[in-house]
Amino acid sequence: MPARWKKDRRPLSRQAFEARFPNDDACAEYLARRRWPKGFTCPACGGCRGWPLKRSRATWQCADCGRQTSVTAGTVMHRSHLPLKTWFLAAHIVASHSNGISALQLQAQLGLGSYKTAWLLLHKLRRAMVDPKRTQLKDIVEVDETEMPFRRKVDTLGVNDDPNFPVGKILVVGAVELSDDGKPRRIRLEAIPDRSRATLHRFIAVNVAPAANVISDGLISYEKLADHVHQPRVVNKTKAHLLLPWIHRVFANLKRWATGTFHGFRRKHIHRMLDEFVFRWNRRRYYKTALDRLLGLGVGLKPATYSDIINLRA
Repeated sequence: MPARWKKDRRPLSRQAFEARFPNDDACAEYLARRRWPKGFTCPACGGCRGWPLKRSRATWQCADCGRQTSVTAGTVMHRSHLPLKTWFLAAHIVASHSNGISALQLQAQLGLGSYKTAWLLLHKLRRAMVDPKRTQLKDIVEVDETEMPFRRKVDTLGVNDDPNFPVGKILVVGAVELSDDGKPRRIRLEAIPDRSRATLHRFIAVNVAPAANVISDGLISYEKLADHVHQPRVVNKTKAHLLLPWIHRVFANLKRWATGTFHGFRRKHIHRMLDEFVFRWNRRRYYKTALDRLLGLGVGLKPATYSDIINLRA
């Protein structure tokens, strides 16, 4: 653990996690508080009177209409057969590991019998890493693009030198928000089809607040931004990472994470990998609250099936 982390910013220890969530009942109680912070509310009739039933998972019954509602219904954990403690432990592992974890590693840590179960669990948690109410980057924002290697199922792990199975490339655009003194704050990442003006202008419009100062290289596609102050820095003899140091630092860390933890991304689900990296970066100094943040977003997230995720419907 880095010595520079302050005590109140360190990840929740495994001992502290076990004390906080010793069993499924404790996990269910936590979910009920997050889902109904002002007390139970029936999703059918809106009634505010109800009581918990004695079942394997916390299920509440409405006193007005009699409907029974699980605390996991309609959340990221919807209709999952895994114990709540397993879900919470997976969220703790994912949120507290600064280098991330693969589905194979998660399967081993949780003692799951199926790789598919671990993969699905991990992808459902990744879906909960994007806050739908997050605000746009503001003030000073560095923007640039990079190429990421990706791996296909037929490719071997590690470096692939076989010309019959070349490692492909995925184009990624990124933005990093800077403070007035030039320190990095939040980031955004997105896989894009090309470097066209329409593509890059759309990314900036979605992720960067109007009137923010956008710093880019001299690529012509960044010109004529409608709602932002554009400051191009033309790359001649000066290296790009010296002109745009922080976005290149983000890209370098992303590539190390991709090759070190996953041996290369898969093209189909790279958007979820980028979401996870953004989640980690934006909470890199606040790991202690990352678990609560992840679980809180998961409670408000609409459920998705394996088919939804595989077919990119969620």
